[in-house]
Order: sequence, then C-alpha cells, then structure tokens
Amino acid sequence: MSSLPVNREIALTINEVARMLKTYADQRARCLGISRAQWVVLVRLDRTEGLKQSELAEILELQPISLTRLLDRLAENGLIERRADPHDRRVNRLYLTPAAKPLIGKLNDLGSEVMDAVLDGLDEKDTARLLRDLGVMKDNLRAAISRNASHPETANANNLASANASA
Repeated sequence: MSSLPVNREIALTINEVARMLKTYADQRARCLGISRAQWVVLVRLDRTEGLKQSELAEILELQPISLTRLLDRLAENGLIERRADPHDRRVNRLYLTPAAKPLIGKLNDLGSEVMDAVLDGLDEKDTARLLRDLGVMKDNLRAAISRNASHPETANANNLASANASA
C-alpha cells in the first residue's frame, strides 16, 4: 500500500482512470474506423451543431491546428461540413452530415458499452454518488482555476507557503 496521503491517492487514481478510459475508448473506437478524438468531436457536434471552429477548440481544450486536422479528416470522410456563417464571412460553422447520423447512433451504443465496463461492480446508488462527488471536485477546480487566473501571483505564493508548511 502506498504511503501517500489519501487526497494524493485520489488525485493519482483519477488521473490513472482518465488515462485508462482514453486508452480503452481509443481501442473501441477503432472498431468503427475512427479515433477517440474524432469520436469526441462528433458527439460534441451532435449535442451542439453550428459551433464555430474556435468555440469547439475551446470546449475540447484543443489547439486550433490540432482540431483543424481532425475536422479535415471528418470532412474528407463526409461526416461533417463547414458552412459559412451568415453574419461573419470569416467564420465557418460546423455541422454533421446525414451520413454521420448512423455513426452517431453506433458511437452512443459504444459509449454505453464502454461505461458499462468501466462501472461494472458499482450499483446505481454508487454511480449517482460518484457522479455527484466528481461534480463537486469539478466545481472546486473551476473555482480554483478562476482564482488563480485572477491573481496568479497570490495563488503561487499561497501554494509555496502551503508546501513549505507541510514539508
């Protein structure tokens, strides 16, 4: 057993689970001839069609050039299309094509299968609690990131003081 404090074990475990989930999703997406990154783009566009490329890059936390390559591949495969924004000719909006709809259905089924495997052994109550707790952590991180962005010099000084105090 590790000698790390429980809160550090939680951080490491969340990181490991996220990495393994990405690996497993990549493996499963390959059976449909796409990557996990393409899967994420398609699902996001299914939820919110008409996004600007810059908006999608921000949502997915991708560099614009990386997203451009993904979108180019999806467009070449006839799964998405770029349409000119009627109010700003410099901007393209992103839409799924009719050909993408059957794939989206398969991806939704695949996503359910992946999460069934991930959550195997957890009952509905445990799963609901996990989701709620992860939501709290996400909100805490969002607030911490916001504070740090507003006052990076204070956050860095507080982090250093905290680290020195626990050493």
